[in-house]
Amino acid sequence: MATEERHVSNLDEPISGKAIGRPPNRRIVSIAVTVLGLGVIVLGSFQSWTLATLFGIGCVLGLGLYHTHYGFTSSFRHFLLDRRSAGLRAQMLMILIANMLFLPLLIRGEVLGHRVTGYVFPVGLAVVAGAFLFGIGMQLADACASGTLYHTGGGDRRGILTIGGFVLGSVLGSVNFPWWMRTPHLPAISFIESLGIVGGGLLQLLIVGTIFLAVWWLERMQHGQVQALFNGGPGRRVDGRRYWTPVLQGPWSWVTGSVILAFGNFLVLMLSGKPWGITFAYALWGAKIAEGLGFQVTHWAYWQIPANAHALHQSIFHDVTTVLDFGVIVGALLGAGLAGGLLQMSLKQLPRRLLVSVFLGGIMMGYGARIAFGCNIGAYFSGVASFSLHGWLWLFSAMLGSALGVRLRPIFGLVNC
Repeated sequence: MATEERHVSNLDEPISGKAIGRPPNRRIVSIAVTVLGLGVIVLGSFQSWTLATLFGIGCVLGLGLYHTHYGFTSSFRHFLLDRRSAGLRAQMLMILIANMLFLPLLIRGEVLGHRVTGYVFPVGLAVVAGAFLFGIGMQLADACASGTLYHTGGGDRRGILTIGGFVLGSVLGSVNFPWWMRTPHLPAISFIESLGIVGGGLLQLLIVGTIFLAVWWLERMQHGQVQALFNGGPGRRVDGRRYWTPVLQGPWSWVTGSVILAFGNFLVLMLSGKPWGITFAYALWGAKIAEGLGFQVTHWAYWQIPANAHALHQSIFHDVTTVLDFGVIVGALLGAGLAGGLLQMSLKQLPRRLLVSVFLGGIMMGYGARIAFGCNIGAYFSGVASFSLHGWLWLFSAMLGSALGVRLRPIFGLVNC
């Protein structure tokens, strides 16, 4: 396999020792800080200071994702292929922290003068099919929804194609959304509403703890030891050597990433009244493009849902999800600059089958996210953080899809490691 092809297929992987100690790229840092400052000023002046604050939170999330290389895609793949469980254990820690932060707000139902609601959606065939399709797509694109954003901001040239696929798939998913909503399903199930605060909380803790211990045990049985979650930050040890790096330069540990994502999601819930999501923005962008091409988007049932219709008739910069997505990209750009990264946005030297894989994976993830009520962030992370059963169903369905996806990766020249 060509060196270039091998290089671009594993950007979720932890940073190697060779990348540690590289001086910051001042040009990239300056660009990122300028965009961050202008974004806050423009959003605060022309939209709202709440949106400006959310843009800043998105930047912190992007910085955290980049410096920890918090990969859902690679976490699934490593566990399926080699029973390495650090990523999945980190996700359970993230969920546990988010549950503790979300619970008071969800019980109260109101904060800062506005209503607060979690992501709790029906449990049925649409979630299973959508998450399964998303699982395949995330392995073919070598990135999930959050991974695509921070890879793009960090200089992954494939991210633009993946986002393009996401947009197209999201539009197709919104067209078919009414049909999928008529497939067999149970009502939305919240552990808290169904079992009470104590019962629902204990059930959630049981599921999180069981998964954490099960994957830990499977890794220990196969390898005799378990990878640590505290694997980054100043004084990081790589290949038996200790590297001292400034905190902002990274890399950071799995635990640090889990804390940042959990608290970031909590702040999004508190300020916007709903948890963190990513892929609705792609559907919105696609709908506006379709409108520009002459399609009667307002006649589609998905865009007749009151909240969706309201978003369609507003500027995309009025949309919380869009603002957060752009924030993540800028934050990852800042992270890349601080880590001394170099942006390589040209697609010319990449193999065609890799480009096909990335775009196809984006389409599958976009379509799957629409019919499954979200992606690895909106459906899985934010769903489970909201004590919703559909979030757990999403996780296991996406894991099954990933199992198929890893078998398809070599066809497109992607390395399974």
